[in-house]
Amino acid sequence: MTRGIVDCDIHPNMASDAELLPFMPRRWADHLRDYGPLNHQGLAFALQHPRFNPGVARADSWPPNGGPPGSDLDFMRAHHLDAHNIDHGILMSLRPAGCDERNLDYGAAICAAANDWQHARFVQPEPRLHGGIMIPQEDPDAAVAEIERCVAKGGFVQVNFTPRASEPPGRRRYRRILECAAHHGLPVGFHVSGVPGHPSTGAGHLTYYLQEHHSNMPGMQAVVASLVLDGVFAALPALKVVLIEGGFTWAPALCWRMDQAWRRMRGEVPALTRPPSDYVREHIWYTTQPIEEPDRAEDLAEISGWVGWDRIMFSTDYPHWDFDDPRYAFRCPLTAAQRELVFSANARALYRLP
Repeated sequence: MTRGIVDCDIHPNMASDAELLPFMPRRWADHLRDYGPLNHQGLAFALQHPRFNPGVARADSWPPNGGPPGSDLDFMRAHHLDAHNIDHGILMSLRPAGCDERNLDYGAAICAAANDWQHARFVQPEPRLHGGIMIPQEDPDAAVAEIERCVAKGGFVQVNFTPRASEPPGRRRYRRILECAAHHGLPVGFHVSGVPGHPSTGAGHLTYYLQEHHSNMPGMQAVVASLVLDGVFAALPALKVVLIEGGFTWAPALCWRMDQAWRRMRGEVPALTRPPSDYVREHIWYTTQPIEEPDRAEDLAEISGWVGWDRIMFSTDYPHWDFDDPRYAFRCPLTAAQRELVFSANARALYRLP
């Protein structure tokens, strides 16, 4: 490759919630200490086995200072950025998650503090790292205000949106958030997350984590279908969406099915003047981890061509245990041009990276 790698999914971490306190007004710092989170779903942060083995992390990702994986910038530099030739990394903060709060004001305060924390601890001291704006998406006014504040602050290249929200993202209640992101040229990143209290499948709650892990993929399909069929992309031609940690080999089949249904029932969605697949092809990008790995490597290459080599971007999920090492990821035949697109050029262009 002619340039270093762009990693589209790096998870920073806090040593403890106390790291947030300097970034919070006194009222909400007291609230964090005295009450803590009130989520839509009980036991939302209970750690499941085996995915949430200690710290959800690789065994070798614990820094020498004793903090949790992802919390030590110097160790992250040596262990990941330098070791794997990472030119740029997009940060995806997962906790604390103000987007899941029932108390909307507290949720907005958590998002603002977490954004200031990642900016001060990672973005400012390390020019290779770029922030993702955490938003309280169930409070659109507060979410738009937080996007505007972070844009003015600088250092952020994406708006983070949970795919498991109270309603599908194409619904009218979220439109102002998407409009704001598009206005500022910021992609909206849907990373697997969210505890809105709804079952993760249409058939109800699941029995095993194996099923829950698989449900991430149809959840992402629901995000795409909502954004397309609710007319979001037709109304916001500048909007760009990144699907993070949700796979991508399902995309062609979803597009074929939506196109077929649209030809028969297009009268229901007059805002769509073109086949749904056109909007998907123009507005959706995908990250690689966890990449689907068929028995025949050439099958992955073929379906990647259907998705579009210019729409696939490399990610590691560092420091999580299912981390994808760039030396071994994407095990299918790649031309030099395809490798350059996937591991570097696509993300540089989308996020406008230097």
